[in-house]
Amino acid sequence: MLALALTAELNGVTDLRPNDTAESPFFYTFKVQCTSCRETHPNFVTMSRFETHEVSGSRGEANFVWRCKNCKREHSAIIKAGPAAYPQTEPAKTQSILEFDCRGLEFTEFSAEGEWLATGVASGTKFSNIELAEGEWFDYDEKASDEVSITNVKWEIRRA
Repeated sequence: MLALALTAELNGVTDLRPNDTAESPFFYTFKVQCTSCRETHPNFVTMSRFETHEVSGSRGEANFVWRCKNCKREHSAIIKAGPAAYPQTEPAKTQSILEFDCRGLEFTEFSAEGEWLATGVASGTKFSNIELAEGEWFDYDEKASDEVSITNVKWEIRRA
């Protein structure tokens, strides 16, 4: 099992999470490496927890199925549970927000492309359309009359 772990400084917001619903699926974007031949795919790949693909030679399905161009082996990954919300903590703590079961592949890098959501700590204001691809986000919470931000965003893929 692998997990996508997040460390970030949340100022004035909490419960950072991808906007990931059946109506509006989030596409998780990763660099992938074959564990058989150690070849890394040159491009980022995406997967959604609401999309499944058949795994060749088995009755199973997976959220992501990939055939390594180098060794021709087919590999797969399944998202085990929906994303966990990342709470505001002082100091910022690393927390797993997504777990996946990988067969024959490893995700080596994550790109935070897509829409993220958060909630104002003091006001309960719902923030949407948060973009984290640049590693930071700034806004203003009208209800709390204060700036809010997400900074020092670090992603890590680790053993769960």
